[in-house]
Amino acid sequence: MNDFTKDFAQALFNPDKINDLLRKELQQAVNNLLEAELTAFLGYDPYARNGWNTGNSRNGAYFHMKH
Repeated sequence: MNDFTKDFAQALFNPDKINDLLRKELQQAVNNLLEAELTAFLGYDPYARNGWNTGNSRNGAYFHMKH
């Protein structure tokens, strides 16, 4: 059983938790898609040296918002 399945099973008893869980999973899925799209567009992975001093490096920080 993965984390999502465990979290979903626990959230079944509280509708607010189901909404929060689904929102969190959707947010993670969208972020993963955007990260993959950026990798495909730039042609290199995060933290790769390819973008060094090009003004297009990907070594910044990402901040996760907590609800």
